[in-house]
Amino acid sequence: MKLAHFEWQGKSGLGRVLEEAGRVERFDLPAAAIGNLGVAALIGRDAPAVAEQLPLADLRLLAPIPRPARNIFCVGKNYHDHAQEFASSGFDSSAAKGAVPEAPIVFSKVPETVIGPGDAIRIDPTVSTAVDYEVELAVIIGRSGRNIKAEDAMSYVWGYSIVNDVTARDLQGLHSQWLIGKSQDGFCPMGPWAVTADALDLADTAVRCWINDELRQDSNTGLLIFDVPTTIAAISNGITLHPGDVIATGTPSGVGIGFKPPKYLQGGDRVRMEIANIGVLENSVESA
Repeated sequence: MKLAHFEWQGKSGLGRVLEEAGRVERFDLPAAAIGNLGVAALIGRDAPAVAEQLPLADLRLLAPIPRPARNIFCVGKNYHDHAQEFASSGFDSSAAKGAVPEAPIVFSKVPETVIGPGDAIRIDPTVSTAVDYEVELAVIIGRSGRNIKAEDAMSYVWGYSIVNDVTARDLQGLHSQWLIGKSQDGFCPMGPWAVTADALDLADTAVRCWINDELRQDSNTGLLIFDVPTTIAAISNGITLHPGDVIATGTPSGVGIGFKPPKYLQGGDRVRMEIANIGVLENSVESA
């Protein structure tokens, strides 16, 4: 099931997406009950009654979870090909330990990084001149758990979305860690909506990214180094996960830093990301 968070007639709404019909079944749920939760307001409850059907084209889609309750958990170097390209980039402070990590590398992005589909990724050249893109499958947690075993982990997954783990590579290199370079304002486009956990086959789901119609990233979730259950088990090791937590699972090769010379984002660029059975996340790039 595809579930959208949207603005309609100046109010926030949630609904079931009927993509082929070009319509959304708006749930009978007041905007006050949605707030910054977005689709997370639906976790742990039956779908509300449908109030009406609306044309999808008339809605302004918002990030599925516009302000996560806490930082987004992210996994670095989680595809073999990207681990190799990043290790050779000169920006990888862990490269001395080998290109492919022995355990998940986990960092975070602050909640204020999240923007919605269609919103502009804004680049401030006084802060960074090396802004990169990374298409990633986002996992949305559906129930609380700590020390979750990998064999039980999928029962904690409520759904999925797409995120763009936008990164200031120069800041990433300068600080020898990833929080600042990953957490600039607006550096986590999310959308276009969320899908429930039954919508994806994680062993075979295509992940792609285009910049200005040039296919840059073309991979599959079946190629993850650490799969979703392993990642959830690692992150929940002593850390309680809560409903609505978001985990970005890593990006495949083809990011800007992997080219020689690098192909960083520039004002006027168009970024298109697609994950099969979820949808397409598109954002423009604006230079301040």
